[in-house]
Amino acid sequence: MHDLAHLAIETAKRRGASYADVRVMDIRHRDISTKNGEVGTLAESESLGIGIRVIAGGAWGFSSTDLLTNEGVQACAAEAVAIAKASALAKRENVSLAPEKTHVDTWQNPFLKDPFRVPVESQIDLLLAADKEMRRVKGVTVAEGSMSFRRIEQLFASSTGSSIHQIKMQSGAGIVTTSFAGSEIQKRSYPNSFGGQHMLQ
Repeated sequence: MHDLAHLAIETAKRRGASYADVRVMDIRHRDISTKNGEVGTLAESESLGIGIRVIAGGAWGFSSTDLLTNEGVQACAAEAVAIAKASALAKRENVSLAPEKTHVDTWQNPFLKDPFRVPVESQIDLLLAADKEMRRVKGVTVAEGSMSFRRIEQLFASSTGSSIHQIKMQSGAGIVTTSFAGSEIQKRSYPNSFGGQHMLQ
């Protein structure tokens, strides 16, 4: 990540940027759901990309790409500068940044276990076990469960020397039962509504 960010900033400066900052993002998702003893959703994805923001000619320019080769990052930085220079043709005044100190830091929220290192089969088994318990209750018509996991790694770097690296692990789970009786429908959920309790671990 750091090498890509440095390459983007140096390319932007060579192209005429007076300021540049970069965000490199790596986001991983896993979503699982069950309904009445069956797996409903099982999806996992990962997205990786870079966004480059610059000031050139007194105006902002931005570009992004998921082509994370040296050539792809350099082309993206060059495009951001070209957009800034084009925007400068219609500017009323130069962009003026507020003074800000240089920040170098790293942060990761504490967690006991990486959910992406837990076999997905184990997570499905846990949901199905909760599903089975819900359906043991007389009158339950629909039993549903869900788990959602996010791992977000982000690096921010700027031409003024700031470099901030963050890793955020988010987990959430919930169960819901629905009962149909006559003309009435009742729904109960735990630990709360709207898909469960979601938080940084």
